Amino acid sequence: MDKLADVDTEALQAALGDASESKAVKRLMVALAYADGVSVETVSARYDIPRATIYSWLDRFEQQSIAEAITDDSRPGRPAKLDPSQRRQLAADLARSPAELGYDSAEWTPERAREHIERMYDISYSLGHVRRLLQESSAGT
Repeated sequence: MDKLADVDTEALQAALGDASESKAVKRLMVALAYADGVSVETVSARYDIPRATIYSWLDRFEQQSIAEAITDDSRPGRPAKLDPSQRRQLAADLARSPAELGYDSAEWTPERAREHIERMYDISYSLGHVRRLLQESSAGT
């Protein structure tokens, strides 16, 4: 257990008290458990996190400040197809019944929602992404 030898556990505990994001809390709890002598294998099982991820987090604590180690670097990713106003309108649409919008069904299905998005916004999404949109809007069945 030679990792974290130079990391101040009191600083980790203080950061844990200040942390509000769940990912930061989890990383700090993992680091504190390891610093307290808990093996990576046990921490992995306890928090259901792959060992490789735990080793990566521990390396971050050794190489970066605590504030940097508990946050991810920004990942730009692909730009959203729907702009924020379209997302709000889609959420409002999904809060209504499909029948109110001219469809002959009472509940949203991923297929029906995808059809609606293509018709209203001329945007094509995979069914998996549409399922996520439905889940986010709490309209999915």
